[in-house]
Amino acid sequence: MKRRNFIMKSAVVGLGLTTVGAYACNNLQVARAPLSNGLITEPFFKLSLAQWSLNQAIRGGSMDPYAFAAKSHELGFEGLEYVSQLYTDVTKADNPAAAHANFIKKSNEKAATHGMKNLLIMIDREGDLAVSSAAERKEGVIKHHKWVETAAAMGCHSIRINLFGVTDPEAWAENSKESLLALGTYAAAYNINIIVENHGYLSSDAGLLMQVLNDVNLPNCGTLPDFGNFCLERAGGARWDSACVKEYDRYQGVEELMPRAFAVSAKSHDFDAAGNETHTDYKRMIQIVKDAGFDGYIGVEYEGKVLGEEAGILATKNLLIKAAQELS
Repeated sequence: MKRRNFIMKSAVVGLGLTTVGAYACNNLQVARAPLSNGLITEPFFKLSLAQWSLNQAIRGGSMDPYAFAAKSHELGFEGLEYVSQLYTDVTKADNPAAAHANFIKKSNEKAATHGMKNLLIMIDREGDLAVSSAAERKEGVIKHHKWVETAAAMGCHSIRINLFGVTDPEAWAENSKESLLALGTYAAAYNINIIVENHGYLSSDAGLLMQVLNDVNLPNCGTLPDFGNFCLERAGGARWDSACVKEYDRYQGVEELMPRAFAVSAKSHDFDAAGNETHTDYKRMIQIVKDAGFDGYIGVEYEGKVLGEEAGILATKNLLIKAAQELS
């Protein structure tokens, strides 16, 4: 039996799920979550929660990652954006097929119980797809196959990948195109989109990323524009956790990425006394998103240190709704 069929069969048959049951979340009719704090005007988009907003609680051990659906429902969201690295029972499993099957079963059950919709899985640490080594790129693509299959079994529309690798723009573009073409072709058979987030370095050069995606020209390869991840270079060449020394204009970047957007990520860090995000003009960003004709899910991704995770999530959600109400 081929490996990709083994994972699907393990999830759907081996755990006693019917095909209909495994894909039920894809067709789930989700009631709109009530808007909080007295705001009554429904925005043009739907609200999802990026699991990374809860990463401190999950990684610190105070929250089970499988409580994600329950917590998202409690906070007033409709859609779920999972983060692969937060499930160490999957990423460090001795039997990956069984671990993915268990992840699918439990996540689908929790989503259905709380009336939530599975949307996408953000994939990390499965190999860099724009490195110079063709063998490493191929290995990275293959490692993403199991997540394509998992996303399909959960009724998600996409997996988010990273395009880390070489620093030369021309070589990065060629390496990225090769990986996207291979992974996008594979994912098409599962009706899964491969979406690239502006996640630092050359992937945050929106113009260059769009050139790559336009050259690949697969209908299931697109973007996940993030309001805040436009750092092109960090001090000391670090990938994370050092000061940004060169940044792409975030408003230009989101506008450039929107034509191929399958989802949008509302990044937030800090808020002023009026509830506005201090790094990003949310009204301006939401206008860009609306002008692009987008009416899907905008995912809240709070990464601040001042407010607690739940308070920061709610502050971001309320700011999104407020900004949408103020649009012309």
